[in-house]
Amino acid sequence: IYFLSLAAGYIYGVIGPNGAGKSTLFKAILGLTPLDNGSVRIMGASIREKRKEVVYVPQKNDVDLSFPATVMDVVLMGRYPHKKVLQRLNLMDKKLAISALEEMGIANLKDRQIGELSGGQQQRAFIARALCQAPDLFLLDEPFVGVDMTTERKIMEILKKMAAQGKTVLIVHHDLSSVANYFDKVIMINQRIVAVGDTLSTFTDENIARTFQSQLPLLHKISRLGV
Repeated sequence: IYFLSLAAGYIYGVIGPNGAGKSTLFKAILGLTPLDNGSVRIMGASIREKRKEVVYVPQKNDVDLSFPATVMDVVLMGRYPHKKVLQRLNLMDKKLAISALEEMGIANLKDRQIGELSGGQQQRAFIARALCQAPDLFLLDEPFVGVDMTTERKIMEILKKMAAQGKTVLIVHHDLSSVANYFDKVIMINQRIVAVGDTLSTFTDENIARTFQSQLPLLHKISRLGV
């Protein structure tokens, strides 16, 4: 990956082909993969010291939705990083969870089983869990896969609000047609950082070609079809 510095108050799109290292980047930030060299610092500290300041929203396919948990249970999980071992959730934690559910427009679903919801509703619940944690850094892995357009717009609305409050948001994203509208900055990856910077000046045809290489014929075909 080499050197990467992220600024607060921006939404970053992490762009690259399958197997490019996007998930590895997230794992490195989360301290879940050993580094050959170098280190990851979050606001000048290690992930161990700043774990509660970082939230990760995985792809829905990586979540066991058969586990018996209500929507409220899922959202309250966002409070556990702030708790000591065996410390119980309190009334304030529950108020924060309700507030997050209301912000995502699913407070009426709080007593439903998470596995009973639609894909869009489930993703709203996972974003509500992230909000409930009140982090400074959001990591989201393809959050728009399998959701309806209304939910996609809602998620972006909330994430833009978080960025406006000084939070940093990283989103692994594969739909190249929406990159310019969604992200303030892009990180273009293919086994290494190909380019990083403001979306307008960085998400160029030249950098797209350098990033996707052998997949360019397919991308051009998709572009012509308007997909």
